Amino acid sequence: MTRRQANGKRKSDIRKSDKGSTSQPGRLRIVAGIWRSRVLDIADVEGLRPTPERVRETLFNWLTPGIAGNRCLDLYAGTGALGIEALSRGANEVVFVEKSRRAVTALRRNVENLEADGASVKHVDAIEFLGDYSGEPFDIVFLDPPFADDNIAELCRLLAETNSLTADARIYIEQDRHRSLPDLPAGWSLLKQKTAGNVRYMLAATGVE
Repeated sequence: MTRRQANGKRKSDIRKSDKGSTSQPGRLRIVAGIWRSRVLDIADVEGLRPTPERVRETLFNWLTPGIAGNRCLDLYAGTGALGIEALSRGANEVVFVEKSRRAVTALRRNVENLEADGASVKHVDAIEFLGDYSGEPFDIVFLDPPFADDNIAELCRLLAETNSLTADARIYIEQDRHRSLPDLPAGWSLLKQKTAGNVRYMLAATGVE
């Protein structure tokens, strides 16, 4: 597979964090990797909730060094911040799944601007995508549904039952911190969890550690 090129001009280093941001509204900064400090446009979509920068940094510290060469799935991709961050840090391929047409348009534009050859954007509902999935399994899944949906347990069940995951896959999950921890499929284990503001974020694995 052709590797991504990072030889385009770097955009202004507009920094953004989840608190005290100095970025323009509707912009998101890549934290690290070949596109470090590149800025992504965010579509104006109701309920769109980009993963904060400090949460992304913690997540990828958890995943290091298990990003390079891996195949990833970004469900409820939204801005694509998690999947694009993974590509920037060396993931071989990311499939982005998003049902909002406006978000998909912005995501495809960001992918094109970055010349991200490893990216594939699917305009489809996440549950429909998983229910019909019969392709190669994923090493890493980013699972960040709208808080109002409360369907994480169902999504995890589908991931497990459709053989969408490798034997030692990692699954990143975000949810409202006020909700109970989701029921994970048999054989999965919870490796890490933290909270930031109203968000609980965690990392699960398909094998018991």
